[in-house]
Amino acid sequence: MIEKEGPLTRRFAPTLGSEPEGRPSPPEEAAWADHEARLQFLTWDRTPADIEAPEHRARQARLVETAGASFHPTAYVAAEAAIFTTHLVLGEASWIAGHALVRGDVEFGAHCTVNPYAMISGRVRCGDGVRIASHVSIVGFNHGFDDPSVPIHRQKHESLGITIGDDVWIGANAVVLDGVTVGKGAVIAAGAVVSRDVPDLAIVGGVPAKVVRYRGQAVKGDAVASLARLGAAAQAQWPDILARHRQGGNYVSREADGTVRASARHRNDAIEIAAGFGAVSDGLDVARTLGELQDLQDPVTGLFPDPHRPPVAGQAMRDDGLALYNVLSVGYAIEVLGGQPKYPVAAVELGAAELCDWLESLTWRERAWGAGAAVDAIGTALYFNARYFSTGRARETLFGWLAMKQDRASGLWGSTTAAEGLLQPVNGFYRLTRGTYAQFGLPVPNAERAIDSVLANYRNYGGFSERTYTACNLLDTVHPLLLCLRQTDYRRAEAETIARAVITRAEARWVPGEGFAFADGQAASLQGTEMWLSVVHLAADLLGIAGEFAFVPKGVHRTRAVGLGL
Repeated sequence: MIEKEGPLTRRFAPTLGSEPEGRPSPPEEAAWADHEARLQFLTWDRTPADIEAPEHRARQARLVETAGASFHPTAYVAAEAAIFTTHLVLGEASWIAGHALVRGDVEFGAHCTVNPYAMISGRVRCGDGVRIASHVSIVGFNHGFDDPSVPIHRQKHESLGITIGDDVWIGANAVVLDGVTVGKGAVIAAGAVVSRDVPDLAIVGGVPAKVVRYRGQAVKGDAVASLARLGAAAQAQWPDILARHRQGGNYVSREADGTVRASARHRNDAIEIAAGFGAVSDGLDVARTLGELQDLQDPVTGLFPDPHRPPVAGQAMRDDGLALYNVLSVGYAIEVLGGQPKYPVAAVELGAAELCDWLESLTWRERAWGAGAAVDAIGTALYFNARYFSTGRARETLFGWLAMKQDRASGLWGSTTAAEGLLQPVNGFYRLTRGTYAQFGLPVPNAERAIDSVLANYRNYGGFSERTYTACNLLDTVHPLLLCLRQTDYRRAEAETIARAVITRAEARWVPGEGFAFADGQAASLQGTEMWLSVVHLAADLLGIAGEFAFVPKGVHRTRAVGLGL
């Protein structure tokens, strides 16, 4: 006699004086049939006695012979399960319900459950704790179909296989396609069609499936509260911060390398900080300042050499990094004050061959950030020409060259380096796209591949820390993600996680009465304050809560194209 837990206390026990020895009575037989039928659909009701029942052990033995199966002693297969595998592993306390179909080469870890009418086929590997709901299809193979001259049924099958990590829940009617890896702790919503890898802890849904959010993810309310506190502090303190860096008629501040020096940029940073709060700094004579900024422009090239840095003997002005950067820094400060450059930037109005030669001479291999910075200046100069003067065909040449030279696999321009990995091309991507695609309101090519690269760079640097947690590195992460996510929702939740972290960390990095340091370990500066306020705005824009922050960048780090001059 086998003792059994659950509604039936005895199974096939002899009943003295009524039935032949070893046969159940009709009521017992009916009750057992009902219990067996129940286990086809409510398989979680199985008991140790059900697992040890002779019929179940015989069923497993038959599957060992016919289906290449291997069962943990506590695994259970319902009577009506359709098992047609060449290889099957069913781990500890795992079960397959009735009317489920399992075929091909399939392995389940411990505590996995396959509900009725689920279908698992091809090469599939499941970790521990995988829950598969009814009517799920996990298809670890694919029909060949590329050759239209051959009927599909005659083309070869392909099988990349499917891997599903531990602690995954797959909702009813979901479909997981061949080649996909589902990360640990993921949740796949009912009805989703999963055609791409799913990150760890991601909740995905839709057709095709996209990340909705991550398990355990903080709510937007935390970021909104941080924005409100930081915005209020910055709005109240910015006049005093600007005053701290003003010496007579000049602004002197610490730059990214930690050095305090005079530069045209500092006044422009001060102008942009005030403008971001919808104001003009105290004591600023707008008309005089506008005239002084306009007078910095070289009338021949249209570039803006820095008056505090003597030119390098024999160097062409277009090879002077500051003269190029000041196209942005000075040019946008002029716009913020309501003016425009005095002259067109003739240095960029080149024929196709000459412009291509200039672009190809840039430091794409060894310093892609510097190459991207040059393109940023070229694009911005073409923007000023188009908006305020006239322009030739250089824009078409520039965008055509960029389209031809982009690495389609990474979505970037330029090369990785042994010392810094993806950092140079990712940071160069920000500068390049800021002055071109973002400025002219054009879609970025291969945006999803660029997102992959930006997120990989962020991950490779551990989210940045200490000396790498700089305004540049975070700007060069958040802006590309924001720009690309205007075209796609690909990996949006991961980008939003970064944006939230930027906002909450920024609040803690604000120095009352001094602003932001450009990098951890430095003193606060005008450059650091303007850049970090802009980074926080960009992060808030990515989250859709930019209206909660008091600062809106109006110059170099603005997020919308102002005009095309067409």
